[in-house]
Amino acid sequence: TLSLPNFFMVMKQAFIKLHLSILIAGFTGIFGKLITLNEGMLVWYRLLITTILLFLMLLFSKKMIRIPLKSMLNIGFVGLILTLHWIFFYASIKASNVSIGVVCFSMTGFFTAILEPIINRRKLSMKELILSIVTLCGIALIFHFDTRYRTGIILGTISSALAACFVIANKRLGNNTNFSWNITLFYEMIGGFICLSAFLPFYLIIFPVESFIPSGLNIFYLVLFSAICTIGLYMLQIQALKSISAFTLNLSYNLEPIYSIILAMIIFNESKELNAAFYTGLALIAASVVLQMLSVMKE
Repeated sequence: TLSLPNFFMVMKQAFIKLHLSILIAGFTGIFGKLITLNEGMLVWYRLLITTILLFLMLLFSKKMIRIPLKSMLNIGFVGLILTLHWIFFYASIKASNVSIGVVCFSMTGFFTAILEPIINRRKLSMKELILSIVTLCGIALIFHFDTRYRTGIILGTISSALAACFVIANKRLGNNTNFSWNITLFYEMIGGFICLSAFLPFYLIIFPVESFIPSGLNIFYLVLFSAICTIGLYMLQIQALKSISAFTLNLSYNLEPIYSIILAMIIFNESKELNAAFYTGLALIAASVVLQMLSVMKE
């Protein structure tokens, strides 16, 4: 059992890692727009490059280990959930814009508040549900008044549900295994890559592409994307989940749209595409984050 000072130190470090990961996550939507591949090819290359980088990192650090087949399958399944989340997330951005895609991601807290008690067989928290409904109202406001991006919003909503499932499953995985974060992420990437590779030929029949080989600039973006926004991001997220709940992590990630929107305004000049309903909805989402953080601080 940790002493009170040590407990606060552990929680402080967890929240620092959490918010650093959120800052990095703010760039994921930007890369999704900068990389001109469609969402299927983008995610396939992201998985491939991340797997190679992790393999080299584990090989040179002499931390590569073989794990039991059952564990490999369990971790690979979590990787499949993450892969599906990525595909819908980037499809949302490409069907609308970065701002809409990342705001829809804020519904992850709502889905977590509903799904985590069911999956983990615990009592539903009314506080979590109410805070999530505030976020849901923000999304509904944007959806109702801004009809230009309904396809992007629907895809983004599916993406956020999958993101909630991933974080819950990843937390259970971390609680039930003693593998390091890089081993866990490595096998998640392999699981996602194998599943997507099997499905990709059918996907490309429906959504054909002109070329399978990305341009030099796309390769540069993909390497940065994989190293920083995948390995760096999930290293911090997995470490933070050891001390904080999946709900707190997911609701805190509602800050991600703020970072992404500011970057999108600077890089893509997206402020011209956004209206008053969008900013009102965003304010409700930000309010839910502030209320959750205040609630955690009082506990």
